[in-house]
Formats: sequence, structure tokens, C-alpha cells
Amino acid sequence: MLLDYFNFPKLWENISNSDNIKTIIIFVGVIVALFLIAIQAERIINKAKGETVKKEFKTQRMTIIAMLAAIAVILNLLSFSLPFFVPSFYKFDFSDFPAIIGAFALGPVAGVVIQTVKTLLNIVINGTATGFIGEFALFMIGSSFVIPASIVYYFKRTKKSAIIGLWISVAIVVIVGCVMNEHVLLPAYTAMLPMDAIIGMGTEINPAITGMGTFILFAVAPFNLVKYAVVTVITTFTYKPISRLITSVRNKQG
Repeated sequence: MLLDYFNFPKLWENISNSDNIKTIIIFVGVIVALFLIAIQAERIINKAKGETVKKEFKTQRMTIIAMLAAIAVILNLLSFSLPFFVPSFYKFDFSDFPAIIGAFALGPVAGVVIQTVKTLLNIVINGTATGFIGEFALFMIGSSFVIPASIVYYFKRTKKSAIIGLWISVAIVVIVGCVMNEHVLLPAYTAMLPMDAIIGMGTEINPAITGMGTFILFAVAPFNLVKYAVVTVITTFTYKPISRLITSVRNKQG
């Protein structure tokens, strides 16, 4: 059964503990906040530019989102560890690439929806080995990347603004990743693995990692910087031709 893959006992064995309840509230709050930010940002941008989503494009929009989400799921299944760089529970993948393409082509809400579908299907296909903590991080960090970049790009749709937006997002992701790992994700992960063991995994790779602060500085921050810098470079060189393909699909279906 699908439920056999989930680590419910490990994650919820102390559900009455106030720290666990606090973590759940934070998770839900962050997810809701990201959706609200994307929705409100798109409304403000469309109102400022006098744009609306035409009814005849709604079906095409859903089709394109579904296609990009499917590609994101496949890319996520191809994720891999970098054991010489960061602990093995940090996975490197390119699944944020389709999401940023969707966000650039259709708006920040589309990007967040693609991240959501990717995350949910990843749980359905693979289950969870992290008590949903890794899946939450996948959604949160990915959405923190696509929202700012697409907002900047949507105000002025040029290659320059796209590049600026992407690198702003890289900086935001590094900051968000560091803060959330230190205060939410890693503490939540201790329900499955002691903090000393987590830090120890980092120390084996880099002796400079001796505690939470150095773990964040020498593992979390470089990992997110490298991962999203690579996605940024790929997007910079491929977005325009892919965008023209998406536009062509919309025109044919319209």
C-alpha cells in the first residue's frame, strides 16, 4: 500500500509535543503564504498592465501547466546526491527548470502550481523517506525561486529583466534556505535523526562543519547557491526558444 512508504510513526509519534504542532503550523502557513503571494502578485501585475486571462486560453494554460509539471516530475525522479559536497539527504535535480519556464510564460501562480503538482506526485510515486520534511522543503524552496523571478520578469518582459529576476531569486533562495533549515527544517528532521548525527554527516564531508551555524554556512548555503545558479544559467540560454514553442502551442489550440 502507498501508506507503507510513509514514515507516519516516526514523524507523528510525539504529535502532542508542542514543537511538532508548531512545525505543522509553520509548514501549512508557509504553503498558504506562498500561494497568496503568487496570486496577489499576479493580480497586481495584471491590473497595472491592464491584462486579463482570456477564457479561450484557460484550457491551454492548464494543458501547458500539466505538461511542464510532468516534465518536472520526471526531472525530480532523476535527482541525485552529491556526497562529496553535502549530506546525502540533500538532493540535486533540475525539476525547478520547468517551473520557472511556466512562471515566466504564464505567471507566478502557474509556477507555484507546477511546484505543487511536482511535489504531490513525487510523494505518490516515491512515498517519503523524510516524513514529508524533504517534500515540504522541495516545494518551499522551489516556490521561493519561481515567485520573485517571475514577478520581476512580468513587469518588463525582456531578457535583461529575466536575468535580473533569476539572480535575485537565487539570493532569496539562499537566504530562505538558510533561515528555514536552521529554524524549521533541520529541527523537524531531528524527529527522525538526532541533530548530532546530522551535523556529523556534514563534518565527514567538511571538517569545518562543527555545529548548526557552520552546517548552514558550509553545506546549506553552497548547495542552494550552486543548484539554483545552474538552473538560472540553463533558463537564461533556453527560455526564449521554449517560450516561442509555448506561444506556438497556445496559438494552435486557440
